[in-house]
Amino acid sequence: MRGAREMNTSKPYSSACERNRDPILAVLRQHFADRRHVLEIGSGTGQHAAYFAAALPHLTWQTSDVADNLPGIRLWLGDAALANTPGPLVFDVNDQEAPSGAFDAVYSANTLHIMGWSDVQRMFDHLAAFPARDLKLAIYGPFNRNGRFTSESNAAFDASLKARDGRMGIRDLEDIDALARAAGLERIADVPMPANNYTIVWRRSLAG
Repeated sequence: MRGAREMNTSKPYSSACERNRDPILAVLRQHFADRRHVLEIGSGTGQHAAYFAAALPHLTWQTSDVADNLPGIRLWLGDAALANTPGPLVFDVNDQEAPSGAFDAVYSANTLHIMGWSDVQRMFDHLAAFPARDLKLAIYGPFNRNGRFTSESNAAFDASLKARDGRMGIRDLEDIDALARAAGLERIADVPMPANNYTIVWRRSLAG
């Protein structure tokens, strides 16, 4: 019997998504256990959405990305045929408005380092406007610590990003924390992942 990836050969595919999905899922099982409606920003191929939504059926997993990526996401969601994955939404962080919905969680993977810094700031501006009083945010990817790379491979990766586009680059966790605080969020988890990555989780205080 053919595997899900072979069911539709035109689907986009990321080997990194296959490698990192289980370590990320372990974090989401803990921190999204009390969540109900997740917005994924920058869903990419759609692989994470299909995998996480199947593993976390209590969640409605809303994908979003720029328009060019939506056909591939639809293929992954279509093959998965899950009841908790509505169709993907067009969302560029530079849009005037973020997708509307009763989102109590936001997830994003491998996005901050391919955005320009102004785009990262804009993404957090959108989060500040989300109404959930106890919103949770989980972001996966590489982060610098105290202005330093956490590995030689991350330093090389950062150089390759900047060679492609000078606006790209691995972000300092302290700078992201500052944007999160401005959006009313405080860091509650900092989990090392394979290949010198992390899954960071922030939460908005109910009192806020």
